[in-house]
Amino acid sequence: MHRIDPQFSEVNAEIEELSKLCVENGQINPELYSKYNVKRGLRDTSGKGVLTGLTEIAEVHSYSVVDEELVPCEGKLYYRGINIEELVDGFLKDGRTGYEETVYLLLFGNLPTEEQLKSFSELLTNYRSLPKHFLRDVIMKASSRDMMNSLAKSILSLYSYDANADDTSIPNVLRQSLELISIFPMLAVYGYQAYSYYHDGKSLIIHAPKKEMSTAENLLLLLRGENNYTELEVKLLDLALVLHADHGGGNNSTFTTRVVTSTGTDTYSAITAAVGSLKGPRHGGANIKVVEMFDDMKKNVADWTDDEQITEYLKKLLHKEAFDKKGLIYGMGHAVYSLSDPRSEVFKRFVKDLAIEKDRLDELDLYMRVERLAPKIIAGERHMYKGISANIDFYSGFVYSMLDLPRELFTPIFAVSRIAGWCAHRIEELVNTGKIIRPAFKNVCKHKAYTPIDER
Repeated sequence: MHRIDPQFSEVNAEIEELSKLCVENGQINPELYSKYNVKRGLRDTSGKGVLTGLTEIAEVHSYSVVDEELVPCEGKLYYRGINIEELVDGFLKDGRTGYEETVYLLLFGNLPTEEQLKSFSELLTNYRSLPKHFLRDVIMKASSRDMMNSLAKSILSLYSYDANADDTSIPNVLRQSLELISIFPMLAVYGYQAYSYYHDGKSLIIHAPKKEMSTAENLLLLLRGENNYTELEVKLLDLALVLHADHGGGNNSTFTTRVVTSTGTDTYSAITAAVGSLKGPRHGGANIKVVEMFDDMKKNVADWTDDEQITEYLKKLLHKEAFDKKGLIYGMGHAVYSLSDPRSEVFKRFVKDLAIEKDRLDELDLYMRVERLAPKIIAGERHMYKGISANIDFYSGFVYSMLDLPRELFTPIFAVSRIAGWCAHRIEELVNTGKIIRPAFKNVCKHKAYTPIDER
């Protein structure tokens, strides 16, 4: 048992008092944001993002312009100009996994031929190994309680193992990117296994990846061992990786990648910054919040088939009377999409199959009821400038729980997928580099004279 150091307690008390000064002197009058037309969150009052860059990698389409007005429409997501729904239908029709094909598309701009895909997949598998003693010397030492911090530590440590770490030429950055894409599943899963061994007292079993397996299947292999998963589980996890692989340059972690890349720094620093962004519950951690919210809902709603009881609970969420009292229905709504999130729509087509296999149809029914009821309740309680629909996080957390993935790995698996997009955007930023990204901030603090210390 840890003893509390009295001196440390005093420091905490002092910091508590100083923090009040931070709050007191850090608050900016909200009216000033309107006065100076500040785009908070780089979005205008209609929710439209401020244009800060150009990309050819991914397009998020959520509205049409009619008579110079924004009209919400069904959401669409394009990877290199190809509709994500068509991409998914293509590899599923062939009975293939699709993540490796998606990585190729995002990095190089075109769909690979059969021979190109085979060669590229082999290239990725050849990079699927960690430096000698890396597992022992980095991952197993000082294991973190948060897997995203563990992932960030591992990425930064890889810098020390790279003889050309600071070389930002495109061939070298592509080599670094392919290595990171290949080993991210290992960094995430091994970090979790070290954590569960040291902090939860679980057995430590390290499985090595297999070259002939896809990224999704290797993920399940690393976690469970060979032959301890079904084809449907591989299919759903692969689908999740494809749907999360990129979301345009404006999402927080990808924009972070481009901002940090514009400084001319190394790949490991840029990707670590992106991981730090994705860790936040407003970004990559949202699917955990959805699962936790439903856990609370199941405890407080006696009849999961009663719309009135569900409605009452959802209203309590909005009124900050239930769950974490933040006033949010997690998984509903998106910064960009309004009428629908195409990723969620694709996911829903296959969730039922997994729910049947896992005997969790009653929970799926509850999710679908919330998806149907929440938009009406939110619209009735709050003034919204656009529609509300379920986003990808609404179902992804449920899918991960049915896949028996540890919650500690929900966000790292998001990173395992999004590393493809981050690397594509880093390369695009380097190819088109010209200026460091530096938006303007206006200082609204009044000037004041210096006061000598004995007169304060």
